[in-house]
Amino acid sequence: MPPPSPADAPTRQPIRAAAFPGAPARAAAASSGISPADLAACRRLLADGSKSFFAASLLLPTRVRAPATALYAFCRVADDVVDREGGPAALARLTERLDRAYAGRPLDHPVDRAFAATVDHFALPRALPEALLDGFAWDEAGRRYETLADLEAYAVRVAGSVGAMMAVLMGVRDAAALARATDLGVAMQLTNIARDVGEDARTGRVYLPLAWLAEAGIDADRFLAAPRHDAALASVVARLVAAADTLYARADAGIAALPRDCRPAIRAARLIYAEIGREIVRAGCDSVSRRAVVSKRRKLALAAQAAGALASLHRPDVVPPLAAALYVVEAAAARAAPARPATTAPRRVDFVLDLFERLERQGQGALGGGAIGAGGLGAGALGAGVPASADR
Repeated sequence: MPPPSPADAPTRQPIRAAAFPGAPARAAAASSGISPADLAACRRLLADGSKSFFAASLLLPTRVRAPATALYAFCRVADDVVDREGGPAALARLTERLDRAYAGRPLDHPVDRAFAATVDHFALPRALPEALLDGFAWDEAGRRYETLADLEAYAVRVAGSVGAMMAVLMGVRDAAALARATDLGVAMQLTNIARDVGEDARTGRVYLPLAWLAEAGIDADRFLAAPRHDAALASVVARLVAAADTLYARADAGIAALPRDCRPAIRAARLIYAEIGREIVRAGCDSVSRRAVVSKRRKLALAAQAAGALASLHRPDVVPPLAAALYVVEAAAARAAPARPATTAPRRVDFVLDLFERLERQGQGALGGGAIGAGGLGAGALGAGVPASADR
């Protein structure tokens, strides 16, 4: 799916200035080894093409916001390369860029330099971004998925991996918490798929489990030839929304294991994405003739709810990760996390809600369209988002 269209530059500039005041941003960049100039370039990229992540990142503490910006910018660039160029050559070039970042010799580009500094500072296991590139390769190959477990394996790569990377940036290396971070990323990706059935079909792609389609009496190829909504398809979409809801519920425990000042952003992403599922259900699970969206007013309410409901969250139980996510969880947990400073309850929520309201008045819609995060917050812990998952 194409990235959101950039808003006019004159209305973006004051928002960037308010969201990333100079001194804290420079200090955050320095503490994570990222050049302030490179970080600024990453911010500009995301402000233009990933407004959902840009807005949601304001709820993150500065120490996480800077490396998260570098991570999402790299994911965004990778997603754009695949969308623009495609084919094995594009994937080979991305693998080479990853090689250089992990060798400490990044491509001479601000996003690559910022990502390489993040990799080094946080000892980010290579298996995590490699999983994301694997997901891109699966898309390039036009894979279809027979079962829900097969689809989860894809979602782990394009979104669960980003959830794990975000957790690492927050200083989390506990396997139980990492399992829940991948749950959240996978849930968001399943929501994307449930929402975009028609859009994907019109580009010749079907992500719904083929076994579920067959059980509902739907032939995948015939559906692609003439996509239409009916009760049979609605039953399949409803099953996928329910599968996502199960993972959202599991992910709540993982949010409780995050540093206290990181929880509001991730909780907001979880609530807003789950609400997309509610909108799908309210529309009779018709994801062919319409695309479910959550109103900006509702998103603001959910963001406020996210800040106020943290006390009800409980630490993760010992629930195994999804089978497809085990290798991602084990890779992320393999290294000890760098020491992180003590955190306090966040005090930026009111400021962020005020900013969202200002964006609304300006017509920006910073929380509108797509995941909170793309290859989304799509995907990953912040989304959605992340670039890959949000804008598949």
